Amino acid sequence: MAELRHPALRRAFFTMAANAISQLPADNGLEVGFAGRSNAGKSSAVNTITGQNSLARTSKTPGRTQQIIFFSLDEQRRLVDLPGYGFAKVPFEVKDHWRNLMEGYFRQRASLKGLVLVMDVRHAMRDYDQIMLDWCEATKTPVHVLLTKSDKLSRGAASNELQKVRKELQKWKVDHEVQLFSSLNAVGLEPVLAKLCTWLDLPPLETT
Repeated sequence: MAELRHPALRRAFFTMAANAISQLPADNGLEVGFAGRSNAGKSSAVNTITGQNSLARTSKTPGRTQQIIFFSLDEQRRLVDLPGYGFAKVPFEVKDHWRNLMEGYFRQRASLKGLVLVMDVRHAMRDYDQIMLDWCEATKTPVHVLLTKSDKLSRGAASNELQKVRKELQKWKVDHEVQLFSSLNAVGLEPVLAKLCTWLDLPPLETT
């Protein structure tokens, strides 16, 4: 089977981490956010999508990423790794800071063209996911949902979960798509790459 690749995404590199709205880089060009609750597989998804094994830091410690992380493709295009929470055991003050930081990012960031929302297919549509969808609805930000770890379920069970999430997403008035994804075997890689090409105004996919 041909290997999917995109040169621009493979060139992604870490540029900065922001812990406050005032620290965000200039709001120009195009960027796509990646969000997901703790242990949803967000970092692994970013690494698979970019074809880099360690671009996004993976950790078995939930909630380790508490900053907004920027990866540049070029001077005008960025991927943005947003903080993930859920069952992470962090103080209320930290969660309050996270909420203010994230809400400010969604409301103020004109260069944000779409959000890739990562959910574990076995534990989808939790509180964190619904908060992200609320913010996307309020700011008219398109959403592409990745139901990760699909390799953990049978094909039939994964398909059933996909249909459940599709139905749940109808509650939000936001432009959205949803798909199954696995970082382990790169199942579902092509559609998310195609979506990123659209949002970031990149040339079409190449295969080798």
